[in-house]
Amino acid sequence: MRAGVLHIFMPPCTVLEDYLALVAAIEAVATMQKLPVRIEGYAPPNDLRLRKFAVTPDPGVIEFNIHPAHSWPELVRNTTTLYEQARLCRLSTEKFMLDGKHIGTGGGNHVAVGGITPADSPLLRRPDLLRSLISYWQNHPALSYLFSGTFIGPTSQSPRVDEARSDTLYELEIAFQQLEKQIEPGKEADFPWLSDRILRNFLVDLTGNTQRAEFSIDKLFSPDGPTGRLGLLEFRAFEMPPHARMSIAQQLLLRALVARFWTKPYTGATNRLTRWGTELHDRFLLPSFVRMDFMDVLTELNEAGYAFDMAWFEPHFEFRFPMIGDVKVNGIELTLRCGLEPWHVMGEEGSSTGTARYVDSSLERVEVHVTGLNDNRYVVTVNGCALPLQNTGTVGEYVAGVRYKAWNPPSSLHPSIGVHAPLTFDIVDTWMERSLGGCQYHVAHPGGLSYASLPVNSYEAESRRLSRFVQMGHTPGKMKVQPAQLSREFPFTLDLR
Repeated sequence: MRAGVLHIFMPPCTVLEDYLALVAAIEAVATMQKLPVRIEGYAPPNDLRLRKFAVTPDPGVIEFNIHPAHSWPELVRNTTTLYEQARLCRLSTEKFMLDGKHIGTGGGNHVAVGGITPADSPLLRRPDLLRSLISYWQNHPALSYLFSGTFIGPTSQSPRVDEARSDTLYELEIAFQQLEKQIEPGKEADFPWLSDRILRNFLVDLTGNTQRAEFSIDKLFSPDGPTGRLGLLEFRAFEMPPHARMSIAQQLLLRALVARFWTKPYTGATNRLTRWGTELHDRFLLPSFVRMDFMDVLTELNEAGYAFDMAWFEPHFEFRFPMIGDVKVNGIELTLRCGLEPWHVMGEEGSSTGTARYVDSSLERVEVHVTGLNDNRYVVTVNGCALPLQNTGTVGEYVAGVRYKAWNPPSSLHPSIGVHAPLTFDIVDTWMERSLGGCQYHVAHPGGLSYASLPVNSYEAESRRLSRFVQMGHTPGKMKVQPAQLSREFPFTLDLR
């Protein structure tokens, strides 16, 4: 007895009937004695007839593993109920940083796809389905970066298959060939272990961890034990969005892609894996190129008979790539949006509690989007350096990325490089050799105000964000700008370092 509550430690049971009989006996005794009871100890044995959910405390978040849904209405009901109950408990799926930036809590919105039983799992029945999903995600990086969290890249919790070893795609295509030799695409397999055995060693992170991958097959058909042979594929590159309908839109997209590839596998010579190389982080960490790629995904789904509207995902873009500000000069419009930046894990260092490995979060990236620009006359500069503007295919529309060091932590990739903020953007008339106008972007309060606490609500967070963008402060006097120097590895991005 503790605080008037009877705590009962449950023993391990191998059969669900034994566990339920024990619970029934406990309930009968508790009713007779009029005692409140709290059950502890071993969980009930795995059984297909048992529906359960789990609540696990994690650092900074509370993890909810909800029960599987057997239909779309049930999935919508489960998601909306989870968000509503969390709100009533004063829990949120969003937070605000000290500078007012709106981000997720860091918890994953991981989605597991499978069947009622392992034998019913579409991923075990049709091995080509897993291949189709891997190939499609690899060819469309927008699916990896639009819904992910702040921590992305090769050392993140859900790295892409092509963010680790450089020869992974070559080896993966050999694995796909072996898969086709065993079972023809579109045909059902008689042996469920095929997908797991052929693809397991490719769906891993840099250390070989199968759990920390964009596609986790830990519970697909692992040879380690029965709890790993559930026929489940976990999509891990999803962060918990701030609203239930945003989560439902993500899950609807996954359902449509699974249904499409079940009907028509994404295989063949026209759907080979793309060797993105450095272009992966050069282009697809900028919102304009993520939008272009994602619109291709929705166009393909609409042509396949799955009606999707881009408006359903506009909240995801605004949440993932918030607008910083814009300025208009002489018919030229310059817009700044936040981009994505991978955080790299540093080497081991000693600390007061032992050995630690820090993450370099000092780098940030913004996208500069310009419309109405005559590239023969005007250039855009940041801190005096010309941007490598790339045409989007629309007349007068250009895009470029800017990488800069926002702050100087004690441990970073380049500790000797100073902070580049504030960023001063100029629209320069090269004929007149002067700046027509511009703006400034600060990573902290421009007046030097140091915030002592986090924003109390979204209004205060928004005021902090707005205070860091100023539609003035362009460079005065004559400006002679040197032509932009394109990087061979990252031609779309100006790295101020």
